Amino acid sequence: MRGVNRVMLIGNLGKDPDIQFLEGNIGVAKFSLATTETFKDRSGKLISQTEWHTVVLWRGLADLAQKYLHKGSLVYIEGRLKTRSWEDKDGNKKFATEIVGDNLIMLEKRSDGTSSPGIEGTEGMGGHDIPPIDDGTERLPF
Repeated sequence: MRGVNRVMLIGNLGKDPDIQFLEGNIGVAKFSLATTETFKDRSGKLISQTEWHTVVLWRGLADLAQKYLHKGSLVYIEGRLKTRSWEDKDGNKKFATEIVGDNLIMLEKRSDGTSSPGIEGTEGMGGHDIPPIDDGTERLPF
């Protein structure tokens, strides 16, 4: 059986992207993305719950994020979950779960009232190809 690791989020950037360049001038952008779910509780009171996600974009998408994204930008991000672990300076094991994005679409309106152009790509980490999204021709076993 083949596994599926796909994440789709629509949310607002919590801060401007942090851009770094690795050896070989490979760009990587990292930023927090807020998604908010709103629902009514049993008494009818409106409740909002915000989740924060760490998003990582590589290469061309990192460059585009640097040019066009800023705190508050509304974006659609598609990618996969990646978990990392490391030891801090005191020897404590730390973990981080990130969204490695391979598709980015800007959703906000420009000041002239027209839509912002989409920014799309398939920039995988380490040069690996990202498999295409299931087009429905293969059915999941559940």
